Amino acid sequence: MNTASTPTQPALDRRAIVLMCVAAAILMITMGSRQTLGLFIAPIIDSTHVGYAAMSFALAVGQLVWGAMQPTFGALADRFGAFRVLLAGALLLAAGSALTTFATNEFALIGTLGFLSAAGAGAGSLAVLIGVVSQRVPAGKRSLASGFVNAGGSLGQFVFGQLNQLLITTIGWVGALWTMAGTALATIPLARLLTRNPAPQPGTVAQAAGHGAPPAASALTLREQLAIASRDKSYWCLHAGFFTCGFHIAFLVTHLPGEVKLCSLSPTVAATSISIIGLANVAGSLWAGWAGGVYRMKFLLFAMYFSRAAAIALFLAAPKTPFTFYLFAIVLGFTWLATVPPTAGIIGKLFGVRYLATLFGLATFTHQIGAFFGAWLGGIALVRFGDYNWMWYADMGLALLAAFVNLPIRESKLRPALAPA
Repeated sequence: MNTASTPTQPALDRRAIVLMCVAAAILMITMGSRQTLGLFIAPIIDSTHVGYAAMSFALAVGQLVWGAMQPTFGALADRFGAFRVLLAGALLLAAGSALTTFATNEFALIGTLGFLSAAGAGAGSLAVLIGVVSQRVPAGKRSLASGFVNAGGSLGQFVFGQLNQLLITTIGWVGALWTMAGTALATIPLARLLTRNPAPQPGTVAQAAGHGAPPAASALTLREQLAIASRDKSYWCLHAGFFTCGFHIAFLVTHLPGEVKLCSLSPTVAATSISIIGLANVAGSLWAGWAGGVYRMKFLLFAMYFSRAAAIALFLAAPKTPFTFYLFAIVLGFTWLATVPPTAGIIGKLFGVRYLATLFGLATFTHQIGAFFGAWLGGIALVRFGDYNWMWYADMGLALLAAFVNLPIRESKLRPALAPA
């Protein structure tokens, strides 16, 4: 694997490290609450008598809305500042979690879980947080910083997987969602801490021209930058790979509890597996963030997607025991959201960080289009065929395609030049 040759970069100072920790803490809450919603499917269905396919569709809408909010809130953060966006996200996420407890039909669940909660989580998620942090760390440390922030989301999946299962079994799913609503509000003081010093540090944006960001990027308007990105084949290759990543993640977080149930295993196995995935991805995200500064990031993406296809094939062939699920969770979890640092890193290399929140947000929207189909079709497959076999085969095939679609990416600086009028 070729290493990426980069000039010597300034080290991270204390303020940058604090900002990374705060961003990771916000993502831990927003992603942790969102990535463990699959644990609520069975108790909500038992309480409301909504069908499994209808519940899957509500969560699928949530996947799509979460993705649509990434470029929307990313652009708003680029224009008006990140704090207002993060504040709105906290309020929306809290309202969605609380109002779900009053939902009694499919349409109400689509409104609460599909729109309010998803929009709130989207406002306080990857595009905005990585956009803020990337403008405040040295250019050569952006991949590491993205991996660190991303690890916060994975840690949230581990923490909230165990916490929500405990709350559901002790105080019920209604009490668990009210707890999630209160937790969402805790992101407000964190958002203030993250954004109280808006000026980038020396050695970040101003010096980025020599270390991966085009020198003319700061002079471009958002519309001009979008026009340049829309003509770049490498950017679309990243979108294609991210589509598969979204399909894969949403299918698993939504329907892994259902797969465990089909195997006649305890719901605890599902909660533990989801938590293991999150914990394994803490290591995977940190590794991806470090490796992005050493190796070609497109080769990292190839290895991650290819390993997912291999892991699914081995899982399908193995006996379905708790150990199988836990081992599968470890292997899969290592690359779970570890695709984020290299994807964001390549976008930053190509186009700079001025509009990274918007450009990465658009890629995340493509990710969530895949997530919509992963969550929705999983429910359709179970209702129609009685199992998830066809979904596993589709997931494996898409992972292989994603691995190879990343190889043609041109991982070098783009010198943007506006087309003549």
